[in-house]
Amino acid sequence: MPQLHPDAILLDMKATAKEAALRELAGLAVTVCGRFTEETLLNALAEREAVGSTGIGNGVAIPHGKLEGLDEILLCFGRSKAGVDFDAIDNRPAYLFVLLLSPASKAGEYLQTLAKVSTILKQPENRQRLLDSASRDEIAAIFAD
Repeated sequence: MPQLHPDAILLDMKATAKEAALRELAGLAVTVCGRFTEETLLNALAEREAVGSTGIGNGVAIPHGKLEGLDEILLCFGRSKAGVDFDAIDNRPAYLFVLLLSPASKAGEYLQTLAKVSTILKQPENRQRLLDSASRDEIAAIFAD
């Protein structure tokens, strides 16, 4: 699984609505990879959300998409203390967000990464640790374990 870098982590997202949360995460991803515009990333995420919400329940959303011109899989993490209505399958707000962007050419690695992220976030103790973590390094370590 690609590494989640501490500089790709937002400890306190400001967004309160789905579109704003996607925009905030896309903005973070642009800062981290420095190659695309926020709009380009937002369009890739919106395309995927049009298929169905990536709000998987239990306070978690994993917005993801494929992007031509991206070299490596990119992971970003955001945490919302207030929660965001993300059209989750359990109709509850999302507090933990993992943004996953992949080159279109790395479909297998993309699916493996998505599965690993899902496995980490399915465990209640990991979700609690992510909510309670005081630093970006603590959060990065949870995904590195």
